[in-house]
Amino acid sequence: MRAIMSTSFGPSDPVLDIERPEDLLAYLRAQGIVGPEDQPAMRTLSGGVSNRAVMVESARRAPFVVKQALSRLRVAVEWRADPARIHREARALEYLSQLAPSGAVPQLLFEDRRHHLIGMSAVPRPHRNWKEVLLEGELSLHHVSQFALLLGTIHSRSSVDPGLACGEFADRSFFESLRLEPYYRYSAQEVVAARPFFGRLIDETLTTRLALVHGDYSPKNILIYCDSLVLLDHEVVHFGDPAFDVGFSLTHLLSKALHVTCLRHGFLEAARIYVRTYLECVEGMEWRGALEPRAVRHTLGCMLARVVGRSPLEYLSPAEQQTQLRLVLQWIQSPQHRLSHLIDAFSEELDCR
Repeated sequence: MRAIMSTSFGPSDPVLDIERPEDLLAYLRAQGIVGPEDQPAMRTLSGGVSNRAVMVESARRAPFVVKQALSRLRVAVEWRADPARIHREARALEYLSQLAPSGAVPQLLFEDRRHHLIGMSAVPRPHRNWKEVLLEGELSLHHVSQFALLLGTIHSRSSVDPGLACGEFADRSFFESLRLEPYYRYSAQEVVAARPFFGRLIDETLTTRLALVHGDYSPKNILIYCDSLVLLDHEVVHFGDPAFDVGFSLTHLLSKALHVTCLRHGFLEAARIYVRTYLECVEGMEWRGALEPRAVRHTLGCMLARVVGRSPLEYLSPAEQQTQLRLVLQWIQSPQHRLSHLIDAFSEELDCR
């Protein structure tokens, strides 16, 4: 089943909250997704701030995940976004299933526009969340290389698709409301010294259209299954600047180098391997030469946003936040042109602590 039309699922509550098991079960039965006598196990999944997600396991069909977009995100500050973004994720799942390596994204099973939800195949067990693995001190350079190759494949293959620039992915409204506003514009309000930098970065981002951008490319959206990576959360996918994905993702490796002191040099080496592997993957693209300086600026912008923006990295201590803030404010005055030089500068500063 690829698309469904929603009908009433209960006599007294027309607003569906999939985290209420009795409502979700009534809905799934009404849609014929599970049988009238089926009693599937349902488990709320944690980790995201912008969606509800529930694992459904039935004896009569393969496990699947129901995901529903929230209009108000679960963060400390007020942050709202159009729940219709879940349907962008549906289109991204369809497109990426043809573009990315087999098994790298879940399969779209059904979609409901009334309740702003989708159903997708569940990643088989056992699997682990890569962010949790990294914070526990387990760092595999094999996974880092996969992470880089997957992103490079998405960027390089999509950049030569002539239909993307004018199709549904041309719309960047979800990216603006969930990334540019809470990360860049909000941070610019919070840190006066960074306003000129963020103003130029936002303008540059909005005028650059080169490839399909995931927009949320980070370890928290990666599951490891059979030593391979599965990419999740595609709701801000759009046709834009691939340098954003590079900076957004590199930020996570650098911030973990700051935080996980016992693996500091390992994370810095992982950052170097990540950058080198990605750049090799996109070597033949005509936009490759101009990408690196923009990726440096996005890395700095995201590093700053993850300590003062609407969605700060929860694992950084106040002292680590201040260190990251101080370094970024120093570097945005005259940004490096090479990602490797930025990593080296970060390494030198951390070694001096």
